[in-house]
This record gives sequence, structure tokens and C-alpha cells, in this order.
Amino acid sequence: MKIPQLKRKLEVKKYHDFELKDEFSWVHQKDILDVLKDSKKLNPEVREYLEKENAYTKFHLKDSKKTQKKLFSEIKGRIKLDDESLPYRDKFYDYWSKTTSKNDYLIKLRKKIGDDKIEEIWNGDKEKERMNASYFGVGDLEVSHNDLLLGYSLDLDGSEYYTIYIRRISDKKLVTEKIENTSGGIEFSLDNKYIFYTKLDSNHRPKKILRHKIGTLQKEDRLIYEEKDERFTVGMGGLTTDEKFFLINTSDHSTAETYYFSAETEKINLKLFQKREDKIRYSIDSWQNYFYLHTNKNAPDFKICRSTHENPNDIKEFIPAKNEVLIGGFVFLEEWMIRDEISNALPKLFVKNLNDNKEEELIFSDEIVYSPGISEMQKDRKTNNLYLSYSSPKTNARTYIYNLKTKEKKLVKEQIIPSGHSPENYITERLECRSHDGRMIPLTITRHKKTKLDGSANVLLYGYSSYGTINPNVFSSTRISLIDRDIIWCTCEARGSRIRGEKWHEEGKMLNKKNTFEDYISSAKFLIEKKYTHKGGVIGYGGSAGGLLMGAVVNEAPELFLGFVIQVGFLDSLTTNLDHSLPLTLGELTEFGDAKNNKKHFEYIKSYSPYHNIKKMDYPHMLLVTNIKDVRVLFDEPLKFTAKLRKYKTDNNLLLLRCELEDAGHGGKSGRDSAIEEIAFDYSFILKITKKLNS
Repeated sequence: MKIPQLKRKLEVKKYHDFELKDEFSWVHQKDILDVLKDSKKLNPEVREYLEKENAYTKFHLKDSKKTQKKLFSEIKGRIKLDDESLPYRDKFYDYWSKTTSKNDYLIKLRKKIGDDKIEEIWNGDKEKERMNASYFGVGDLEVSHNDLLLGYSLDLDGSEYYTIYIRRISDKKLVTEKIENTSGGIEFSLDNKYIFYTKLDSNHRPKKILRHKIGTLQKEDRLIYEEKDERFTVGMGGLTTDEKFFLINTSDHSTAETYYFSAETEKINLKLFQKREDKIRYSIDSWQNYFYLHTNKNAPDFKICRSTHENPNDIKEFIPAKNEVLIGGFVFLEEWMIRDEISNALPKLFVKNLNDNKEEELIFSDEIVYSPGISEMQKDRKTNNLYLSYSSPKTNARTYIYNLKTKEKKLVKEQIIPSGHSPENYITERLECRSHDGRMIPLTITRHKKTKLDGSANVLLYGYSSYGTINPNVFSSTRISLIDRDIIWCTCEARGSRIRGEKWHEEGKMLNKKNTFEDYISSAKFLIEKKYTHKGGVIGYGGSAGGLLMGAVVNEAPELFLGFVIQVGFLDSLTTNLDHSLPLTLGELTEFGDAKNNKKHFEYIKSYSPYHNIKKMDYPHMLLVTNIKDVRVLFDEPLKFTAKLRKYKTDNNLLLLRCELEDAGHGGKSGRDSAIEEIAFDYSFILKITKKLNS
């Protein structure tokens, strides 16, 4: 089949006395945000090219159709389709959700305390059918404090423009005008007369908090807060634990600020908790007449402080900072604070008795690598019980009712794998790999116990490592399909994440971003050296900002890799950074730099931007996946990367681009089955290049 070729039209722009040449920049439309709302506005010439790329991809993966179906059946077969969540007890009702074998979306249920009658208050599949939508993204689903109203927000095309609806639960009748162009979050006032929501501006940025009186028109909504700093975005922070205050949080990736106002009065008197300071991030909660402050001020890896409501500026340390230990968030019960932290790149849970201030670690697994979690069982905090859960890369999730006082625990839910799963058949390891500058990179490896460590296996090396995001070491039933076929799964926590604290993040951002790529390459070399795989046997896997990582690495060390799967990849990072009209760019200037206004930043980003560093050389097999309505990483980026790569690469390896041309966003299509289909598609490509299609 003929290889698709994109028309070339040279455009030259000048930045900092440097001429930036681009033959494919013409594909970017100035009205791109309109295209996100209506794909019919896409340039017909671009659509035609994408259709040819889709056909080319389909042609080269036609031999994987049976494998895709097999993978779909395998992955779906590991999901307990008829399942229910554990109940949460509100004031008058128990609430929970369920999934069924016939439904793609969840069903929300409740029953009055003391009554056995179950009431269905939301059915995603029925709602999707009623809306006649091909895409059905649910942003939020909230019940009013008096249990009479249901608020929900929907994105019906993948563009992440959410419309809010409020209806009575009793008869499902809408009680107010729909509220359009929101970020999706819904917060009911305590008196149930209003909702608070965040409005998107013309650049798809959440900039305004408004209060909507239920039963009125959207144009009558009252502005509560507007963020004027172009780098910052804003959102409701919800109710504090004691339900005394509503919070408004505004931030970019490095600086934060919080406002609060009384939840008990209709008149809003907005108060600033602490004025924003550059690179100071904080959040607050309120409990038992104290404000609790989680902050990195004079504590790079955070600490927890508190102050009284009467004197919020008189702040006292409550949980001190620890060196290279990331102090995480917390929740309260009547007599307890439960909090998390990460030390030595592993998560931990701690319980503090608020009466005597004694604290101890919660240890409930003998596995080295696992992810613990807690959640409340009920709204009433006068309890010693909570849900405590954990899973690991090899162990399916378990949830217990745990009594903080007696330390008794009772298993109440285990993740069922209908097709069967035995954790003892798998091995999970935590290794450390030395990077180019001596820093030790955490690697989490999961493999089948029968997989030979003689260098013959393939390793899937997953990476992200931006914004301080940490990859949780949780069980994934989908990965088993690769692991059972002797593909070793390795998650690389390169710098740019926060797994070793804020210093680990700082060493992988801004003018240190190349450390992320060097760490990943060092990890690939380490896995080859230790016989987990062989040179040319590693498969790179990442998406979004992880796509930036994949793109930079494939330009730098293609010989180490068999192939790459890049989902919604941030591959034209310099062009995006230069365009301050795009939704995310301004907020990310403190993560990647400001190439438009800073020559040093421009030169540094240009030196690693995947699109701008494509070379005339052999490249490994590559599959790039994007979606026409992705508002976070425009489809331009993988499109241009593919088109330019076709011009430069000197090999005959597969280079495939798949673009969903209708309703799909940054996370792909909506619905359970669609998500499984997309995973099966990616995995079939991996099995094709590893010559395991029929395994």
C-alpha cells in the first residue's frame, strides 16, 4: 500500500534571532478550538490525509484482527462485569454504584437507611441513549445535601466542554436551565438553593467561579471569583471536612492560592487564606475549629501545619517535614488523622490519634511494592472504622473494614478476576538503576515466574515523569495479557515525577528536563545489561507528556528499542510552548519553560523537542495514536511528527498513525468496551512487532 505523504509548505518564523522552519505547520488551524467542538470544521485536506493514515494503519495491522479480538476477550474476561462498589452512608441514605455485563457505564444506586428498597438514580447507558450521543463523558455526578436533586455534567463529543444539568431524583425532571461551557465540577450549597461551578474562557481555561441559583437562567449567575493571572486556573475545592467552609483553589504547576467562605450563610464573604508566593504550593482543610495546612513553604517535600479559625495566621507545625520524604494528603475522623507519605520511593500510611498525638504506621502487607489506600465509610465522623485497601502489580485489590482503635480488620471486598488469577505466578521487583549522573532511578518490574531472564524476553518500559506525577503501583488486569506472553512490564520513575520528593521533580523539569530522558535511556540499558531483555528488545510505552519522553528518547537512542507505542503524544513541544493561546501552555511555563520570552528556554526546549530533532537514521517500529478532539495535546503534534518522520527515517520498520476522527478526547473513546478495544489495539501492535500475534 502506498505510504501517505503530507503536503509540504515551508513556513519560517523568527524567535530570538533564530529562524524556525516548518514544512507542516500549515495543518494547524487558528480556529482549532472550534474544531474541537465541531469536527466538521476540520480542514478537508487534513482530514483526507488522516483518513489515508488510518487506512494505512488498518492495512498493516490487518493480520492482527484475530489477536485484537482475542485480547479484547481476555481483558474483558478479567473484569467482573456484574459488580458493586462498597456502600457509603450519608445522613439518610446508603449510596453505591454497580456495573453489569450489559452496561458500558455505571449505575448509581441508593436506599434509605432502614429500608430495603433500592432506588436507581443514574444509569449511564440509558442517559447516553436518551442524549443520542456517540461519545458520553461524565464529568461529575453529585446529589444535593437534602437528597432531592441530582447534578451531573456531560461532555458529548470528547472536547472536555461540559454541560451541567440539575434534575429532581423523584421524577427525573430538569429543574434549572442547563449550564454550558464548564469544566464539569458541581458543588451544591448546603441550603440546596445553589450550585457552584467553574466556567471555561474562550481558550478553554477554567477562569471563573460562578454561583447558579437553581431554577434561574445561566446569564443570571453570579461571579464569585475570577482569576486574572493568565498562568493560573481555578476550581472549587469543595467543602471542608467539618462542612463549615467552601474552598476555591487557584494555581499553576508550581504556585497555589486558596480562598474560603462560610458554607452556612447565603451571603458570600470571600477570604484569602495565604497570599500566593512564587513556587509555594498549599491546600487547606478545616476540622475541630482548626485550619489544617498542607504546604511546601520552608519544606520542599511538604509538612502539615494548623491554625485556629479565629487566628488563621498563627500557624503551628503539626506534622514536620522529613528529608526526601514526601508528606502527602490527609483525612479526618472524629479522633483520628490518617495521612500518606512516600519514602524511599514507596508509599506508606500513618494514623495519628488526635487525643494524644501518638502516630503509627499502618502496615498490612508483606509485599515490598504495593499501593495502600483509605476511604471513609460514612459521613458521620464519629467512628473508628474506615475502608482500607491495597493492591500491588501482581496482587488484585483487597478492601477491608479496619478499626483504628482495636486494629481489627475484616475483608469485605476482593477484586474478582473471573477468568482466574494467581498472584503467586508473578514476580514483582523494585530495582534501582544508576543514571548518567549517579542518581538512582526506581524501577518496578512485573513478570511471569516462568519468563526466562536470559536476555531473550522483551521489556515494555513505561514512562511519564512530568508535573511531579507518580505512577501508582496498583494491580492492572490488562497488563497480564502481555506479561503472560513473556513481555516484562517495567515502570520507570525517571526524574520529573515526585517519587523521591520535590528534588526529584525539580531535577526533571525546566532546564533539567533532559534528565528525564537520560534516566529512561539509562533504565533501558540497565535492563539489557541485567538480561531482562536484549539490545533492540525494549518497547517504549507512554502517552501525553509521556509521549514527549518517548519522542525525545527515540531520537536519542533508537538502537535500544524494538518499538514504541505513543498515545496522544506531546511531540511538537516547542511549537506548543510558543503558542500561548492554547489551553494548557501558559499553565505549563513553570514546568517546561517559556520559549517565547526566554532565549535560553527556547534553545533548551528546541534541543529536545521530538519534532524538531528527527534525524536521518533508522527508527524502530512506531504506533502513534491521537484523537481529533483532544483539547490537551492537539492532534497536530503526532500528525506532524509522523509526516516528518516519513521524510527522514531510513528503515523499513512500521510507522503507523491512528487518529479517531469523530468523538474521542484525550482519554480516547468513552465507555468500557471502547476502552478495552483501544488497549487491545495497542497490545496487538506490540505482539506483532515481537512476533507473538498467534500466542
